[in-house]
Amino acid sequence: MSTRSSFVVVANRLPVDQVQLPNGDVSWNRSPGGLVTALEPIMRRHDGAWIGWAGRTGEAAPPFSMDGIHMHPVALSQRDVEEYYEGLSNGALWPLYHDAVAAPQFHRHWWDNYVEVNRRFADAAADVADDGAVVWIQDYQLHLVPAMLREKRPDLRIGFFLHIPFPPQELFMQLPWRTALVEGLLGADLIGFQLPGGAQNFLRLCRTVRGLRPSGSQVEYDGRIVRVQAFPISIDVESIEDIVRSPATERRVAEIRKELGDPKHIILGVDRLDYTKGIGTRLKAFHELLEDGTLSVPETVMVQVATPSRERVEHYQALRDEIEREVGHINGDFGKVGLPAVHYLHQSYKREELVALYNAADVMLVTPLRDGMNLVAKEYVASRPDLGGALVLSEFTGAAAELRQAYLVNPHDIDGVKEQLLRALHVEPSEGRRRMRKMRRHVHEHDVAHWARSFLAALGVTSAL
Repeated sequence: MSTRSSFVVVANRLPVDQVQLPNGDVSWNRSPGGLVTALEPIMRRHDGAWIGWAGRTGEAAPPFSMDGIHMHPVALSQRDVEEYYEGLSNGALWPLYHDAVAAPQFHRHWWDNYVEVNRRFADAAADVADDGAVVWIQDYQLHLVPAMLREKRPDLRIGFFLHIPFPPQELFMQLPWRTALVEGLLGADLIGFQLPGGAQNFLRLCRTVRGLRPSGSQVEYDGRIVRVQAFPISIDVESIEDIVRSPATERRVAEIRKELGDPKHIILGVDRLDYTKGIGTRLKAFHELLEDGTLSVPETVMVQVATPSRERVEHYQALRDEIEREVGHINGDFGKVGLPAVHYLHQSYKREELVALYNAADVMLVTPLRDGMNLVAKEYVASRPDLGGALVLSEFTGAAAELRQAYLVNPHDIDGVKEQLLRALHVEPSEGRRRMRKMRRHVHEHDVAHWARSFLAALGVTSAL
């Protein structure tokens, strides 16, 4: 497929998963995600292309089209996965950008491979992009692609969006490759962050690392003006509400409550298994509330979904062991026969099942130690057209800046988490509806399509909107 595209998305992963069939053929399954949902109409209109890894090591599959989008797989070897992805991206940048919740590691061979893989993505984008095309690069795995692509294709309009937090200068300066990372992003015409604080952190670094002089939300670099702004990402509200309205969802909600023993209160957590998500914090808070008799089983139960994540990385293996020990401790002390206090589910679920869980839950407990946005919080709000439920939300998430009617907590303060959890559990129905109504209004008005339109408009891509 030799078609060149006027709108190109570059991301670590394709929005499809490669599946090997029993007869040896390759099939592709669509991966659910708000990003592709938001960009799909634009990509169809502009013969758009998506560049990314298909999730399997070895040679890349040939380009193909699916749902009106041209897919261009990029090859990653096992070494690339270990050094570029698990290494530099998730062993150095991820922990550092999340306030060094875990100690980042800086290995030179990781960096060398990160540069090599970023160049592979940049080369693919240069080949696929039409003359004067718009290229939108996504996230921390591809920090260097904007500058590499700019060098090869100065005719392109380049945007970059960081989906995770961007750290303060004091943390970022630990990186041995800090100058290269800043210069990599400055290859873009527009750099987007989740929050204004992240944008300001980056502009300060431009001054410190490169001696540049930012003015407002922009900085001049290499004879160009680079704009730096916040664009809080969101979710596909309409698709979630379609699921909520389904009779199958209504039946499943009733089944879930029955399977849990028809408790008075259900507390829910849904996260990737990650040390930034504060799963241990909420388990400890729930444990103490049971211990002091404020809550009891079976009147109140907790469901914790922990989606498998980076299982081969040592930090994650240790985290899983720690969480499973705590769950066992709680259930050993307070569970009943056939009625555990905590239902711990270390597996992935389809969106339909998650929406049913959101509807069954009386309180959604979201306690990350640091999070760029946290879309689970927004999904919970979108799933509650009945105006039921309550959201307990870490103030260290991007979502906390938007969902001000949530019960905000400092996840490092266990007593504060306990206090807000009890407030959420015992809120007067009229007060609960008022809070949920306001949060739902905000999520409706600021969905993922609004986010994409805002970013592209700032990039000057009015023809795509």
